[in-house]
Amino acid sequence: MRPGAPSHTGTRGSALWGRGGRDERSSALWGRGGRSATLLTIALAFLLLPAAGLAERDIRAVVPADLLAEADANPNATFAVIVQGDKVADRVENGKGKLKRAFRSVNGAAATVTGEQLLDLARDSHVAVITRDSAVRTSAYEDNEIWRDAVAARPLWNDGFALSGATPPAIAIVDSGIDASKADDFGSRIVARVNFSSLEPNATGDPSGHGTMVAGVAAGGAAGHRGVAPNAPLVDVRVAASTGEARTSDVLAGIDWILANKAQYNIRVANFSLGGGRETSFRYDPLDKAVEKLWLSGVVVVASAGNQGSPTGPVKLGAPANDPFVITVGAVDTDGTAWRLDDDRAPWSAYGRTSDGFAKPELSAPGRFMVMPVPAGAAIPARTPDRVLGNGYMWMSGTSFAAPVVSGAAAQLLARRPNLTPDQVKGALMASANRLRSAGTGIGEVNVAGALGILSPPNPNEGLFAFVSNGTFDSAAWARTVSSLANWTMANWVDANWAESNWVESNWVESNWVESNWVESNWAE
Repeated sequence: MRPGAPSHTGTRGSALWGRGGRDERSSALWGRGGRSATLLTIALAFLLLPAAGLAERDIRAVVPADLLAEADANPNATFAVIVQGDKVADRVENGKGKLKRAFRSVNGAAATVTGEQLLDLARDSHVAVITRDSAVRTSAYEDNEIWRDAVAARPLWNDGFALSGATPPAIAIVDSGIDASKADDFGSRIVARVNFSSLEPNATGDPSGHGTMVAGVAAGGAAGHRGVAPNAPLVDVRVAASTGEARTSDVLAGIDWILANKAQYNIRVANFSLGGGRETSFRYDPLDKAVEKLWLSGVVVVASAGNQGSPTGPVKLGAPANDPFVITVGAVDTDGTAWRLDDDRAPWSAYGRTSDGFAKPELSAPGRFMVMPVPAGAAIPARTPDRVLGNGYMWMSGTSFAAPVVSGAAAQLLARRPNLTPDQVKGALMASANRLRSAGTGIGEVNVAGALGILSPPNPNEGLFAFVSNGTFDSAAWARTVSSLANWTMANWVDANWAESNWVESNWVESNWVESNWVESNWAE
């Protein structure tokens, strides 16, 4: 199991500054009020007031005064610390300290050192900060129910429009199934169910648990665990087996069914919390072509970016997340607060340029410590019983659970403005997004209520429509045009007044398409 993957416990590191590779959380250290006040407190705590005799010892690192004094008074005692700086893991070991682990998400390491070794490290000009590796209380899932406020979903549950009884359009959950027995969450709102899984053709319900969780984030209705659009109808399009595996042909069959039945069930949004494992070009990949058909027929397609991301930089992206038409969603960590400025990309949330040169994802949404309904006997709770909360709920992390936040947002927007096209929905959600400091979060974090204020949404797909004819995108014509340009950028394909963010900047990269057989959803380990 790789460090930082969404299958880890997802709690925040005990270092006061930075993020540990074990994803450990401490709500006590950061608190609910955001980081500004906390950082002020930390800064005051780190003012060096050296113990007698230390001032002349050339202490270069920032160290809490009490820790520095204790180390000086007890040179043979051992201290569990977090050391930050340049190649500190090597420096700890060279100093005969005991290295616990080096981190990737911060430039530092956890170690056990003696008081004398701590002082030696504090004198090293390459060591920046030394703090205690304090015991922490993991908040796990409990504080992260605040994600609904972080994306401004709650106001839409209580406005006059919602109380009038208006219903959003149906959301198709293309996944492993939805457990209809979750009456408090879904009631009678599952209006259609189909099964296209060739791997488990006779299975019923949701043997995995994944699809039910995705549906809960998008449209769960239980008190205390509401989804973004808690009164939206749901269409269960089952394509994945209990293991999370699916075949491309099964997904395509599910898309075909949506196209044939979207008018009957008023399907305006389709959620794909799944994706291919290899980089492909949207010009050739059949899954890309299929979701484009959905998009051009009036269905908003939302895809998860994937969990193959790296803390250090961009990665390659597969279908359908690589398609320029659809809304691709990455995951952020809300840090347990509704204050959006402290939200950062989860280190495993994928982002990067597609093989065709498009920057992905366009949007991000909370995707860590999400509490969701789950069938009691499903595969996921059986595999991770430590995350089961009782009463039919469990918590999980992944871009799979960020995508349905945006799907619910799209349904809420269409409920109030049903004449919007998928391109206008995408434009409204992007134009209203809250900008984040983290790379790989797209144009920002979705703002559900804010999207309603965009009265004339821009069209981020505007340039692509020059190559659309009779509801089909001519990728060959697009490629010929783009390859003839000396320096193609996405800015050539959007309204000049549209984007203010670097998400539109991209150099043309000639496609290096590799045929892919899509087999597993983005949640899979």
